[in-house]
Amino acid sequence: MKKYYIFLFYFFALTVYSQENIPVFKVGEKLQYKMSYSGFLRAGTATLEIKEAEINDKKVFHAVGKGWTTGWIKWFFKVNDNYQTYFDKDTVKPYLFKRKINEGGYKIHRNITFNHDKNEALVEDFRKKEKTTASVEDVQDMLSTFYFLRSIDFNNLKEGDEIALKMFLDFKTYNFKLKFLGRETLKSSFGKVKTLIFRPLVQSGRIFKAEESVKIWVTDDRNKVPIQLKADLAVGSLRAELEEYKNLIYPLVTE
Repeated sequence: MKKYYIFLFYFFALTVYSQENIPVFKVGEKLQYKMSYSGFLRAGTATLEIKEAEINDKKVFHAVGKGWTTGWIKWFFKVNDNYQTYFDKDTVKPYLFKRKINEGGYKIHRNITFNHDKNEALVEDFRKKEKTTASVEDVQDMLSTFYFLRSIDFNNLKEGDEIALKMFLDFKTYNFKLKFLGRETLKSSFGKVKTLIFRPLVQSGRIFKAEESVKIWVTDDRNKVPIQLKADLAVGSLRAELEEYKNLIYPLVTE
């Protein structure tokens, strides 16, 4: 299960089409997800919350993502992850990304500062006490991607559409492909919810069983909240379900 919280935030972000200028989130929004391993064992919890901060005397959104193991699993594999991004309220371009994780003793503590005028990203590794500058262009960080792509218009999606996305993580820019699979009414703890289904193409082998091992269900409303994820891992499976939410900018549409 190593690094599966990285994949939680990464896959929740993977939904994209043409941009619209309609706000879909606000300060105070909080989402909480239940993580289950192999269908029934609760493995942990993940939360995403929006706050407000200042970067260079400018008010920006400050999003905080946390993930941790719970129950008996934490005695065998303890996870305590913290991701933070500071991004522009209008363009959703990231200014600063913070990542501090501890996953079974595997630790990372890095900050990424983006200079979009110079197309540069400064990566500071606090554990290794190193700084590296990388060339970037039109990128999001791992967490700002989630909010950037929720401001996208999904109305023109057609089944089978494939979509490209660029994300900068650590020292590299990653290109991902997504496929839109269609629409489905999903049963949830909140009632029946109309959803859009996406399948990111992932690298098979060490973590996932195959390239098409992951499916994500996103609410088919103006909130565009990921409500469920299923992933077939090399060993077992992972399921994430939205269990609590507050301060959505629009009511969650249910039947």
